[in-house]
Amino acid sequence: MTRFSELLGTDFDGEPTSDIDDVIYGAFDEPGHRDRVPGLVELMNDPAEPEIERFLACVALTYWGEAAGYEAVLRAAADPRNTPWYDFSIDRKFSVDSTFAQLADAVADRDLTEEKGTEALRLEAARALVRLADSEYFEDKLGELFDSATMLALLDDIKEVVGRGVRSLAAGEKYRFELSTQLVDLASGVSAVDGPLGVELAMSVLNVASHPRALNHAVPVVGRAKGPEGRQFGEYLMSVGDEKVQQQVRETLNEV
Repeated sequence: MTRFSELLGTDFDGEPTSDIDDVIYGAFDEPGHRDRVPGLVELMNDPAEPEIERFLACVALTYWGEAAGYEAVLRAAADPRNTPWYDFSIDRKFSVDSTFAQLADAVADRDLTEEKGTEALRLEAARALVRLADSEYFEDKLGELFDSATMLALLDDIKEVVGRGVRSLAAGEKYRFELSTQLVDLASGVSAVDGPLGVELAMSVLNVASHPRALNHAVPVVGRAKGPEGRQFGEYLMSVGDEKVQQQVRETLNEV
């Protein structure tokens, strides 16, 4: 049995499994997962091991609220393209790296951070990932992943990265994924905790790149922002969006 099979290919009843998620999520109810942490740290940091196995070790450690996982995320965010596992997982839609999207999923989970005393480090890792939103692809997840407390702590970072992305879009820089949509997703997440700011950020993006997909992703802002800002933003989307966007906005405005 390989080290990987022992650590992530065996469930907590000692049975082999081909579904790594069974092991990762099973750890939340199994204190014995801690026994696997030292081995996973060694695997993650061993350059002789396959990149995919090192990556999955990092994902598991991060989901489990382990400091070593968050520290690996911080190292990856500091130099994304030189991360050992960069490009091993490719998004089907844009044919770009999707490892940071999967790391963001893991960082968003807070189930074990309180008992392990790693919440501050988790937040630092979340901040590092959000600050990559104008350069790395996150599979349309950034507006939905983080809870309200995390979003509130990251508002300044989000404002900075959206501003940086808007300037790049205005300058005509080319990206291998839809940057405008990704930034709108972030604005949508913000609108749930700060409606006026969410609208402001979304408008800053759409003012320079209002293609159909970005407009479609902007619709949730209408309901999340609520109040006059949300309604005014909805009216804007009605004026520039296609029939699908208009219908979604009408439905949203009828609900708020």
